[in-house]
Amino acid sequence: MDMIRSTLTLALAASIPFAAHAHGPSRQKVELAVDVQADPAATWAVISEFCAIEKWHPAVAKCEQQGGNEAGATRTLTLEGSGAIVKNELLKYDAEGMSYKYKITENDVKNFPVTTYAATLSVAPGEGGGSKLTVKAGFYRGYTNNDPPPELNDEAAVKAVTGLYEAGLAEIKKLAEGGQ
Repeated sequence: MDMIRSTLTLALAASIPFAAHAHGPSRQKVELAVDVQADPAATWAVISEFCAIEKWHPAVAKCEQQGGNEAGATRTLTLEGSGAIVKNELLKYDAEGMSYKYKITENDVKNFPVTTYAATLSVAPGEGGGSKLTVKAGFYRGYTNNDPPPELNDEAAVKAVTGLYEAGLAEIKKLAEGGQ
């Protein structure tokens, strides 16, 4: 019995470093929010159309949409400068709850270093008036194997998503508050 226990202990101990090294990337999350000095309906009006992103996001030069604001609708984004294409699918749309969720279905990780990406944009009443605009994104880094290059690692993915949403939220805030 002691021989079996020793053999099992040795086998288990030998497998632990291998199992830890074999682990792939971890799901990353980014959540950003901004207070907007406009009522929720005015803030929602800026983002409510799935393809309105071309009006409020400085990185998007053009948006072409297939379908309306129903689950399953798609949009093709052409990025400013590079002309790169990113395709999205609308997963959930709740006009009354002022939120929608979408995922990236096609993306070149050289332009946006993420995979398996989904995000939710939502508007709620703000504390003390106005509104609160929130975006939550979950994703994996652009390189899904171990030992990613620096431009496709977790930090690069989080930095890219954070930068993307900081720029978008700032523009939505400006538009909702009456800026041009």
